[in-house]
Amino acid sequence: MSSKTNIHQTSNFAVLSISYEKADAAVRSKFAFFDEQIKGFVEKIHDNNLGDAFVVSTCNRTEIYTTAPNYLLIAEEFCKSTGVTLMDFMQYVNVRKRDEALNHLFRVAAGLESQIIGDFEIIGQIKNAYNSFKKEKKNSNPYLERAINSAIQISKKIKNETGISNGAASVSYAAVHYILNNQKQLSDKRILLLGVGEIGQNTVENLVKHLHQPKVKIANRTTEHAEKISKKYNIPHIEFANFPEELKQTDILIVATGASRPIVREEHLPVDKEMLVIDLSIPNNVDKAIGERQSVELVDVDILSQHISNTMEQRKKEIPKAEAIIKEMTKEFTEWEKKRKLVPNIHHFKAALKNMERNEMHNIYRKHRYIKVDDMELSDRLVQKITNRFAKYIIDHPWKAEEVSKLMHEILVEQPNNEFNEKH
Repeated sequence: MSSKTNIHQTSNFAVLSISYEKADAAVRSKFAFFDEQIKGFVEKIHDNNLGDAFVVSTCNRTEIYTTAPNYLLIAEEFCKSTGVTLMDFMQYVNVRKRDEALNHLFRVAAGLESQIIGDFEIIGQIKNAYNSFKKEKKNSNPYLERAINSAIQISKKIKNETGISNGAASVSYAAVHYILNNQKQLSDKRILLLGVGEIGQNTVENLVKHLHQPKVKIANRTTEHAEKISKKYNIPHIEFANFPEELKQTDILIVATGASRPIVREEHLPVDKEMLVIDLSIPNNVDKAIGERQSVELVDVDILSQHISNTMEQRKKEIPKAEAIIKEMTKEFTEWEKKRKLVPNIHHFKAALKNMERNEMHNIYRKHRYIKVDDMELSDRLVQKITNRFAKYIIDHPWKAEEVSKLMHEILVEQPNNEFNEKH
């Protein structure tokens, strides 16, 4: 039983990572791991006493974090769960161990390994993934618990103390950022969004998040999808065919449709009506001729990409600050881990001293029939002080810990036992 516990407590940390850096979206989708697979995966690795692991799976990465002595056995179970071969998995995976693995976790949590630097959504995904696995686990894992908590602290500290998440870094947010910076009296502006696919939905989310009670309407070719988004964000929707009529009272038009040619043409816009038109589609779904009107400002992905590019340059300048925070927090984690490994040695040393203390107190009591409370308190303080000295020494000199602990055991336990046996 004790060996099983030791496996679950081990800090033999490794990360097996498949990400956008090495695998495109089609490849990454093969290794996607879903919530309904967690229970079976956790049961398998615990029933086979393989150790401990959890999986983070997002659109940009699938990563196995494990403290198992043999990470390949964990990888095999993962492959069985997802229906891929181990050979296929290992073709795309990057394996990092111990300090490198810990550093990778902290960098991912900090948004430094994201496609968009400073994307802090990932820390929420890591936290949720770990908590989902924790529900199914039979053993606690202090190392993983501490590592995740440190990752969360790092993410918060970097977000609060650096500018690494400042500015517009996605097309959908860049569009809303542009509106905020270039439009006045936004509370009066009527906004129409055409298309609520992934980019369109992200745009709706950013509009609702950054504008106070925005006057937004949406339209989508698939009415059911428009109804769903309308309900989710509590905003009205119109029939897609009616958008030309709606443009008569629209101040800001955002187009996020996926057509192969322009669907918003010159004849759709009322003559001389002032309007900001933002085209988030590739290829363009707004006729370029619309931008030639004096009353219309047309902004497309190229213009927004320039804003994103400027943002990314500013964010890159913040990377050294983020890395300094990671370094500082890693040092704290390493100190904790070093102490944790030596706790059994320290407890054993203190137990030997306490045993000597009990024997001496017993002798004093036999001789005098009582023991002063002050003597007991003084003795307790001395035991703790000597234990602290011992602990500091082996923590500062971990390579000597086993040798010193063995020597102390011989002096404090074996030698007295031998002397007692010789007398009796």
